[in-house]
Amino acid sequence: MSDSSRDTAEGAGRGTAEHGSYRRLMPRDVEKISWLDPRTLWSARNGVVASWFGDPTGRTRSRWVAQRAAAGAREDKVIRRDDPDCFSFMVLGDPGEGGEAQYAVVPGFLKAGQGSAFAVIASDVIYPAGRTDDYGTKFFRPYQDYPAPIYAVPGNHDWYEGLGGFMRVFCGDAPPLAPEPAPRPLSRAWWRALLWHRPSPTDEQRLAEARALRSRPEQQAAQPGPYWAIDAGPVRIIGIDTGLLGTVDAEQGAWLREVSKGPRPKILVTGSPLYVNGEHHPCAIEGGGTVDDVVRDPAHHYVAAIGGDVHNYQRYPVDVEGRTIQYVVSGGGGAFTHATHTIPGVSVGNVTEEDFRCYPLRGDSLAFYSVLHGRRLRLRRFFTLTGAEATAVVAERLGIPPTRSGTPPVRLTRRIRLVASLLGTARRPGDPSRPRLAVRTVCTGLFSSASATYRPPFFKSFLRLDVTPAAISLRCFAATGNRAQELDPPVEDAVTIPLTGGSRAAESGRPPATDGFTVQA
Repeated sequence: MSDSSRDTAEGAGRGTAEHGSYRRLMPRDVEKISWLDPRTLWSARNGVVASWFGDPTGRTRSRWVAQRAAAGAREDKVIRRDDPDCFSFMVLGDPGEGGEAQYAVVPGFLKAGQGSAFAVIASDVIYPAGRTDDYGTKFFRPYQDYPAPIYAVPGNHDWYEGLGGFMRVFCGDAPPLAPEPAPRPLSRAWWRALLWHRPSPTDEQRLAEARALRSRPEQQAAQPGPYWAIDAGPVRIIGIDTGLLGTVDAEQGAWLREVSKGPRPKILVTGSPLYVNGEHHPCAIEGGGTVDDVVRDPAHHYVAAIGGDVHNYQRYPVDVEGRTIQYVVSGGGGAFTHATHTIPGVSVGNVTEEDFRCYPLRGDSLAFYSVLHGRRLRLRRFFTLTGAEATAVVAERLGIPPTRSGTPPVRLTRRIRLVASLLGTARRPGDPSRPRLAVRTVCTGLFSSASATYRPPFFKSFLRLDVTPAAISLRCFAATGNRAQELDPPVEDAVTIPLTGGSRAAESGRPPATDGFTVQA
């Protein structure tokens, strides 16, 4: 088994590593997304417009669901599969930028995904605006060799064109919705409609050619809508749609409460994580209550909640009345990398820094961003921190031992500490000089976007969950873009979640014994 980033710098993809073979999978002409480009920001404006003039997502979602029901979709929105009691599935969050960072994930995903029954995409299938014509290079092409079905929950970017592309690809080629009546002039809805980004025309031939890349019968799946449940083996996997602003409408909330009933163990998949960056975001349901109220209810038997949206990996094992629920962020599937060095010392939901896991490690994140900013500001000599320097200053600020074993001693200079401060490196809880979590430095705010589109290591990740009647083994695999991690994807985190006979999960940095990637009965 290859080293992980917790073992060595080479395991993190650093050093003079050979680049992987992922570029052979890519189309010749790749349109890189730059989140500093005003045209990109303008195409993704609907979230801001909705926050100003009201969010129409709930009403639009209800219309999509009604359309699918009229076409014969199951009223309970439950997909009933015939998987055995022992099976595996994959989770991939926020993949769809279409550049090197997305394609760098593919070889390891295919390797670790051998024998899995299906995959789930958690949030933001297509950037920047969910356009139907983008599905060819950002969905069908990269995953053409994954032999099983792929299900998905939409993220906010999939909603920027009204969810039309998502519904066509994942929900039985749903036809466009009929236009709504014109709003009253000068009303909030009128201003919203005036500024709203509308769906682009679809090139039908281009879509048909893209579909042909994943046309085998065993790859097909049709969802009942943007939210759904899957009964697979001994578990129920429930996917919810949190729309543009990270909330759930009343109709979907009522369905969630109903489909969560019963003793069957459950896993939530959501476009907005419930614990992230050291904070609790319970996700409001229109009309009262929250998604996390549903997850925490002991009668519902949730064992994990996995969310996308934030482009890294985080795990919070939260104690809820004597049982552990694993709250996971899994958004490292292919978009730019969100920093982890800005996450403060964790003290939330009875989870401490000792319990918390993240990838990339905070030191690797800080070193990555120091190189990025040094290059962009043309201050490489000043800004660039080595991995050892970044690891050491993070350990000092958080008051923890260096995460990577065997890190050599480093003398921390004023320059190193200043760069760490400029790049938003967080401090331990209770430190009076600790910056607020919501505050990002000017450098981090300006240059975080598109940070993973240049060269390895990309610090991408994905999950494999191996299910048995007794337990679920959840593993986070890394994808750096280097050849070594393609051939043998390293495990960055692993946890065994009991389904019967216990309330505590066994945790380690290594997976339980299995035969390759095949779960053992």
